Amino acid sequence: MHNTTRRLAVIALACTATLGFAQSNKGEIRIAHVYDKTGPLEAYAKQTHTGLMMGLNYATGGTMMVGGKKLVVIEKDSQFKPDVGKAQLAAAFADDKADIAVGPTGSGVALAMLPVAEEYKKILLVEPAVADSITGDKWNKYIFRTGRNSSQDAISNAVALDKAGVNIATLAQDYAFGRDGVKAFKDAVKTAKIVHEEYLPTSTTDFTAGAQRLIDKLKDLPGRKVIFIIWAGAGNPFKIADLDLKRYNIEIATGGNILPAMANYKNFPGMEGATYYYFGIPKNPVNDAMVAQHYSQFKSPPDFFTAGGFSAAMALVTALKKTNGDTKTDTLIKTMEGMSFETPKGTMTFRKEDHQAMQSMYHFKIKVDPAFPWGVPELVREIKPADMNVPIKNKR
Repeated sequence: MHNTTRRLAVIALACTATLGFAQSNKGEIRIAHVYDKTGPLEAYAKQTHTGLMMGLNYATGGTMMVGGKKLVVIEKDSQFKPDVGKAQLAAAFADDKADIAVGPTGSGVALAMLPVAEEYKKILLVEPAVADSITGDKWNKYIFRTGRNSSQDAISNAVALDKAGVNIATLAQDYAFGRDGVKAFKDAVKTAKIVHEEYLPTSTTDFTAGAQRLIDKLKDLPGRKVIFIIWAGAGNPFKIADLDLKRYNIEIATGGNILPAMANYKNFPGMEGATYYYFGIPKNPVNDAMVAQHYSQFKSPPDFFTAGGFSAAMALVTALKKTNGDTKTDTLIKTMEGMSFETPKGTMTFRKEDHQAMQSMYHFKIKVDPAFPWGVPELVREIKPADMNVPIKNKR
């Protein structure tokens, strides 16, 4: 008899523990951050997570609470591998009972994750994966994106380069980010001529052969000659400048990047392009707060992807405040469609049709300032959402 009592007591305890857990989950909003913590985009991933945590803290006034519920962030490493990202997102929704997910870093991983959001009927807020197809032909209604898409990158960079008499050859990585980027850039360029597309593996470290093909296509052409680079992660495509491009009057152009990569920009004073973010450009209270917080915590300025993670946090908290902490997916979708929210880049708005955040981009010119170890992108002009005709590409 004594044993039975003890067994029943143990069972009762186990039940209370389970109930306790269920109740504690009720008082929580679980956010899964599925991102490429390891792999070639590790530097980007780390910044995104820093920005996300800083942004959640800022948006909740330091309480990490919304509608009386505690925000809990669960981290998952997608390792820059599509199958891993897919499995990690499924585990976040099924095992960790995540209410909503943010991520991932790589576009290939994001494309593998989209169907998982649809299967579990939960929102995946894409940040910072860029490929157009994410909010394009592979989109479903559970997908929102605070990160910019290839078209926003391309259209803003076309603003800087698309002039009569300009011949452009592109150099990009041979995967979703590079191919979607070049496609969007070609669609955006109306006046200049695209004369060649060069695609190299993401793991490329020796750019000589690719550069030679680019030079051969451009060197004998009249007018202005530009190699436009779309590159992410490791490998330094700017090494092609060592092949004496100046001899053929060939220029290099590219979009913005993380600060360590922009050390290469110091060799190209006057280079023009468009960037998603640089800490010294936007003038607004959210950016001021993020820059100040980042300096006090890390003794350095926030970077490209820090701003992205922060923007994702601002979007989530804005939506959750509007629903008073209600995480029902249908309620969140209704709330987020057409919703505007403040970010370090100013106001963003989720477009109703494809849930892409409409946002400013910045046309810059590189200035060399001895105070900074990187080429400083000086603002030429802010390219506002209204100035960019970003195509809706998710029509099935």
